[in-house]
Amino acid sequence: MSSNRCSPLIPSHSPARAVALAVLLAIQSGTRTVDEEFEHLVTVYQVDARDRALAMELIYGVLRRLEFLDWRLAALLNKPLSRLPVAVQMTIRMGAYQLLFLDRIPASAAVNESVRLAKWYAPQWGHDWSGLVNAVLRNLLRRPEPPRPAINQDPAGALSVLYSVPLWLCRRWIDRLGPEKAEQVCEAAGSLPPLTLRVNRLRLTRDQFLDRCHHHGIEAMPTVFSPVGVLLLPGGGSVTAIPGFADGDFYVEDEAAQLIPLLLAPQPGELVLDACAAPGGKTTHMAELMGNRGHIVAVDRKRARLKLLQNNCRRLGITNVIPLLADARKSREAIRLFRCPVEGKSYAIPGEGPSSATSDARFAPDGLVDRILLDAPCSGLGVLRRHPEIKCRMNPARLACHRWLQGEILESVASVLRPGGVLVYSTCSTEQEETEEVIERFCRHHAGWIRESVEPWLPPSALSFVTAQGAFSTMGNGVGMDGFYAVRLKRVR
Repeated sequence: MSSNRCSPLIPSHSPARAVALAVLLAIQSGTRTVDEEFEHLVTVYQVDARDRALAMELIYGVLRRLEFLDWRLAALLNKPLSRLPVAVQMTIRMGAYQLLFLDRIPASAAVNESVRLAKWYAPQWGHDWSGLVNAVLRNLLRRPEPPRPAINQDPAGALSVLYSVPLWLCRRWIDRLGPEKAEQVCEAAGSLPPLTLRVNRLRLTRDQFLDRCHHHGIEAMPTVFSPVGVLLLPGGGSVTAIPGFADGDFYVEDEAAQLIPLLLAPQPGELVLDACAAPGGKTTHMAELMGNRGHIVAVDRKRARLKLLQNNCRRLGITNVIPLLADARKSREAIRLFRCPVEGKSYAIPGEGPSSATSDARFAPDGLVDRILLDAPCSGLGVLRRHPEIKCRMNPARLACHRWLQGEILESVASVLRPGGVLVYSTCSTEQEETEEVIERFCRHHAGWIRESVEPWLPPSALSFVTAQGAFSTMGNGVGMDGFYAVRLKRVR
């Protein structure tokens, strides 16, 4: 059986392509994002900046154009691409992406380097596939593009090829939304995301930040819907080079995500539970809204992600966040640990918290909190354009698994909210199983809870995103935002 993993020793003639292939294979069954896997591998392989750039271009290019590439390649193969070893599939896709989309790479180089890569890994794969790689890519050069599926005859196939969205997802959106709306959602999912920042108002105003950008020749403009967002136009350079990054003047965050904390409206002095907090974008935004006063118990079950949250808090100057290493499905236990810390218990990361506050029982004398944000783990289909690796991992069956996990977490966190308190449930998903169905099921089984329309807590410019049920949804928004959903629940008894 051929291996889907590359050797730790990469070919010196093409380290960028080898790293790209390694990342594309690693994300097939792993849980790390593309960026996390990429940073790990370029560190292991000690890849220089130039090769890093090409590797990242190949990785994201293949993933973003995956369905289109597979459609073009299908006509050149005697058997489905999916029947080849995954490593061979990805090698051919990388070569095809270079031929079809990278003008700066000569066609001969794209083909030859792909063939050399296949030869290099032949011992690992247990077979020399270089002849097939060579034949397929040269045929791709010689043969013209076939007619694309017609939207009136095969709407799902047409949208899948045009926007590089998985066929099953196109069919699903067409069945639910109709062809016209489904195309809007597909177009958004296949687009390149803008670079959007959230200004840290604990340090400066948005106008002050924009003035600084203009002073340094950085083209930026205020976001339309978020009152604290800034949209950077292409060509602004790396994020870390933007003035004010090290000082914590801003946080990189999509505009739709910036609207979620506004729906919870946390107040200074309150005790807030952020149930799935890392990496801390919404956590730190809530802290800003609270004026850094009160406490936010930021729960996450992964130590590495919790450390990332703490680093973000430090950079932004947030001091009212208390990180808690715990499982949100055990919220009562987490809040108990927060109230009555046990010496030696590893419920937080000792000595690394951004806050000087301690877990004192006076903060939650009854074991209940004032407000809860549950940004639930989900399929991530609303941020497909940012994380195209989701295409390799998600399928309809997995949506059901997410739904039960989300329901379990919601049940748990709801048990620690005091009467009169507010809970905001949000996901970066577009699918009913992870949004309305979760909330409808919860409300059916909890008579002491009511839904409140999110409208009073949104800026006037964002009211078009309020659904008929009073929820917040940016699915297929057409204005450059990610697809988010959020609902506001109130515990009345």
